[in-house]
Amino acid sequence: MPILTLTTDFGLKDHFAGAVKGAIYSEMADARIVDISHNVSPFHITEAAYIIQNAYKNFPPGTIHIIGIDSEQNPENKHIAVKLEGQYFICANNGIMSMITKTINPEEVVEINIHDRIKTNFTELDVFVQVACHIARGGTLGVIGKPIKEIKEITGIMPVINSDQKGIIGNVIYVDNYGNVITNITKRLFEDVGKGRKFTIQARRAMFKKIHQHYSDAINFEIEKSKREEDGKKIALFNSSGYLELAIYKSNPSTVGSASTLFGLDYRDAVSITFE
Repeated sequence: MPILTLTTDFGLKDHFAGAVKGAIYSEMADARIVDISHNVSPFHITEAAYIIQNAYKNFPPGTIHIIGIDSEQNPENKHIAVKLEGQYFICANNGIMSMITKTINPEEVVEINIHDRIKTNFTELDVFVQVACHIARGGTLGVIGKPIKEIKEITGIMPVINSDQKGIIGNVIYVDNYGNVITNITKRLFEDVGKGRKFTIQARRAMFKKIHQHYSDAINFEIEKSKREEDGKKIALFNSSGYLELAIYKSNPSTVGSASTLFGLDYRDAVSITFE
């Protein structure tokens, strides 16, 4: 039995996440369900895309991902099922998959067309569960949808390179639970454009001239703990997903503050890199 994952903006207060799990178990009592996140900001497609892009790689082939973000079907928001790297993704065709398909071509994409057989006003509970269980039982995508070639893209998530190759202008695409700010500037892009040159990263009034390998690299452990400064140390690094991240060492948004609160950064705010 393959793993089924859930990523939604349902939160944990309401019944929605539990209802979807109950519907899956009603179809397949031996299902294996993993919650990736139910705390995606409401209707935040880019946030969901970032989470999915970085989570799916850790799952085995055959895993089925149900993504419930902005899923209500309408003429401009169709539903798709995507097979990519041996895994399956069921979601609205609203751009969520575009961060992955920018670098990896899907093996198969279909527009789901079983809605006339299912009466629903709760897409994830009805349509997405039926599609996921069909795939889990060994069913093919061709039975539940018609092939399509193009997946809708999220706009404004690609950084811009200056014409003189002396700078990159990126944006914040995600703020994590610690208040760390993740940009759309990848390590690969930074190295391709920078070519080893000195640089300055600027995000509002915060400036960085060094990129660390680890969060703790900002601390000088040769100084006795009682004498060294740790709180509020600002850090720039490439995170485990390969994106430029601006952080505060051991931050806490509700107490000492975070990169997002202290630097005044939020979704889509500009972060620039200037090379010497």
